[in-house]
Amino acid sequence: MPAVYVKEIGKFNGQEVTVRGWLYNKRSSGKIRFLLVRDGTGLIQCVLDRSSISPEVFDSYEKLSQESSLMVTGKVREDKRAPGGYELNLSDVEVVQVAIDYPISPKEHGVEFLMDRRHLWLRSSRQQTILKLRNEIIKAIRDYFYENDFILIDTPILTGSIGETAATLFSTEYFNLGKAYLAQTGQLYVEAACVAFGKVYCFGPTFRAEKSKTRRHLTEFWMVEGEMAYYDHNDNMDVQEELVVYVVERILEKKRAELESLGRDLSPLENVKKPFARILYDEAIKILQKKGSKIQWGDDLGGEDETVLANEFDRPVFISCYPKEVKAFYMKPNPDDPRTSLCNDLLAPEGYGEIIGASQRNDDYDSLLARIKEEKLPVDAYEWYLDLRKYGSVPHSGFGLGLERTVAWICGVKHIRESIPFPRTIYRLYP
Repeated sequence: MPAVYVKEIGKFNGQEVTVRGWLYNKRSSGKIRFLLVRDGTGLIQCVLDRSSISPEVFDSYEKLSQESSLMVTGKVREDKRAPGGYELNLSDVEVVQVAIDYPISPKEHGVEFLMDRRHLWLRSSRQQTILKLRNEIIKAIRDYFYENDFILIDTPILTGSIGETAATLFSTEYFNLGKAYLAQTGQLYVEAACVAFGKVYCFGPTFRAEKSKTRRHLTEFWMVEGEMAYYDHNDNMDVQEELVVYVVERILEKKRAELESLGRDLSPLENVKKPFARILYDEAIKILQKKGSKIQWGDDLGGEDETVLANEFDRPVFISCYPKEVKAFYMKPNPDDPRTSLCNDLLAPEGYGEIIGASQRNDDYDSLLARIKEEKLPVDAYEWYLDLRKYGSVPHSGFGLGLERTVAWICGVKHIRESIPFPRTIYRLYP
């Protein structure tokens, strides 16, 4: 008897098959009983008919509870009314384990209750859909880079170099070599690699010890970072724009039904076409002030500021050339305004805020060294990074896209905690 996955059940119409999974729900109608079984690839309705099976198999219905594991065998029959368009007329049910007092029921539960049981909450249809969309988004990102001749570079998780700011580092003792840090970014390493390969990217977990309580922040999240030799600030924005459009188009093409099942309004995603608006930080400040904000030139943009700005546009928008004091030390000074850096943030619409941070990198040895000292960073930890400005330095640019923020935006999820399997926040290290 072939064991098959629900997603491919249509290939076996009229045949006897076995599906191995878990009980999602059940209901009874006299001499007919129904088991709704999931196996991770889909749901299938299974029919127990008293007149055509043994009493033992028919009575197995009684002991089965939500999330009990089981193997069901029966003949596949097409039925447009059934979930997925097919059902199984069962001849046998093998109970693997009965789940006793499964804690997550169809009733409403509070967020903390569900987060404490995240290991079980993942089984719900909504959470499965979000994480399957995450999987497709990751595949689309990787495909974009592969199709555009970027080389994947796996960068260290433990590092002796600060990537962003010392204030948000997780640190540990590293044998007899002093402190090591959980990577805030792989950027410094892909900068080294882009000189070897031209166009590269890394994709992995990053860590920020930020005591943030907003719906947009995690202490551990995944980031994809591209780095391109001989690309300037504007070239950099072109790549970011192409990547985001590519990913959104892929999801609309392949996962429209899943988005709709989440109740996602697709019209904002359908607006994600080139070109995106590009405005300077100076202009952004003026827009915010006209809207009643008390923000002043030199201030960084907060979450509410980003939302106000994004609401002025019907697709993502670039904000570029921020004051150098609010951005990282490695960004190239803007030759047209030395107070600012050649950098950009890409803001997603609908209040989701920054999904990409980017810049042209400072390729001048003396200027970069001065900034490292200005930030009071340990020069010896950056000697290798400074070497890149001594041996064949070229203009180069790069960006980092936050995966969870992108998933939350595309899925229309209100809080970032649902866009990663096991979220880490300042209040959560379990499960």
